[in-house]
Amino acid sequence: MAGPAFLRFGQGLGPGRGLCYIWFRLAGECRTAAPDHKPKENQGAMLDPSKPKPLDLTDFTGYINSCLDLARERLKGLASMEEVAEAEDELNAYPRLNGLTGPRDIFVIDQESITARDIERAARCLLDGEVLLEHTCAGEATRLGLGTKYLINPRLDLNGEVMLRLTCQDSWPVDPMELTSMSLGRRHMLQLAWDLGNLAQDFGREPDKVLKKQHLLVIVNEATANNVELDFIEANYYGFDPAKVLFMVQKSFHGLNLGPEGWFYDNSSPMRLHNHGQMLMQSTMDGQVYRNEQGKKYRLAWPTFRSLLEVFDDKISFNIEDLDYLSQSLDMTGLAAALKLGDQGARMVMEVVTNNPDNPQKGGACFWDQKLGRNVMIESFQLRGIDNSDIVYLNKNINHYPHPSTALSTAREQCLSMPLTVKEGYLYFQPVQGDLNFLLPTAYVRRKMLKPIHSWKSGANTISALEAMAQQEKRPGFLKWANELTGLKL
Repeated sequence: MAGPAFLRFGQGLGPGRGLCYIWFRLAGECRTAAPDHKPKENQGAMLDPSKPKPLDLTDFTGYINSCLDLARERLKGLASMEEVAEAEDELNAYPRLNGLTGPRDIFVIDQESITARDIERAARCLLDGEVLLEHTCAGEATRLGLGTKYLINPRLDLNGEVMLRLTCQDSWPVDPMELTSMSLGRRHMLQLAWDLGNLAQDFGREPDKVLKKQHLLVIVNEATANNVELDFIEANYYGFDPAKVLFMVQKSFHGLNLGPEGWFYDNSSPMRLHNHGQMLMQSTMDGQVYRNEQGKKYRLAWPTFRSLLEVFDDKISFNIEDLDYLSQSLDMTGLAAALKLGDQGARMVMEVVTNNPDNPQKGGACFWDQKLGRNVMIESFQLRGIDNSDIVYLNKNINHYPHPSTALSTAREQCLSMPLTVKEGYLYFQPVQGDLNFLLPTAYVRRKMLKPIHSWKSGANTISALEAMAQQEKRPGFLKWANELTGLKL
């Protein structure tokens, strides 16, 4: 059903001009998304991601002090960690749950909305190095129990016992032992280089020169940072220019504890990541983003990094676990849509996909907030009373940030809201990167044919992951090319 012929971002933007958009009003928009939600009186400081409290991002000490201030402010009246744990769902609940309905006015990406000229523009933008390619590789894959996803090598890590645990099967369409010995991260980077090389040839460019123009930001965790950097060095940086490959090590933190004198940072507690939202905010701190050239790290001050961001037309944030990426890493239609929507004022573009009804998963869920009068993307742990099976429309987790200096400057200045969790008896915060949609002019897009999300999240997706890897290896010439590019014997 066709909707209004203007772009609705939810941040007060006016009508688009000179463009033809097709809208699709998704089913269920009149259905209430959650039971009535009434905060308890002693938890009045509910989270509202549209009005986050600014944090001190000067350094990690300032950040932790901000976390302590938030704990003191938000958890008044809760006398023990047990009470905090019991109230966790309530404390994290989205404040307008009883005003959510199905999403509206989703921009449909198809041949009528995205033309051949748009695709060519996107290709030239990418070939000229005007897109920052961010790869988030810090996740620990707790549901898989195999460590950091970048380093998971099926041939080494998925023996029969592990496969039985993950799949509850003792035979599989693809035997991990028959795959080439490569980590998921290596496959991820090779796919990008392969697809960029093919795109270069399509436009009469030299693949090696196109690879040298690209800027990458690779975000890793403390436990595996050295291994990932060594992987790049060993693989000859996958043909990319080391001076243009940026790294950031997402910091983990001890938990907060509650003692007789109140909340304190407990150095004896386990260290954990503060989710992907902290990762985003950390990238705006001085000296966190760096280059590694011949073993020496060159750290960028925030003003320097911000100036670099200003030269890019878009930043694409890739998730290491996306399995469609292993067949085609470059979504030219999606990039063309992001650039076009960026021309209209969007500073964040989020793609909506359907949840898999056979294996519903958590993640960012898209709804219409009746009070805000706009679509929003809400992380599942903020959806008190809504099961994964009730989440119909998910964020694909490959987000675009047209003119990315705006997005990161906003993250530094306004910060993100700070949901919390209790793990092993300690308090940790878990801000969500996708909450930027509340602070930026955000466009929501979908494909004409909606497909379920396709990523390696858990044991249920493991066979699909192996099949995607096997198909990648069967591509004519791929492994021979990878050997030549990296100088390795794969």
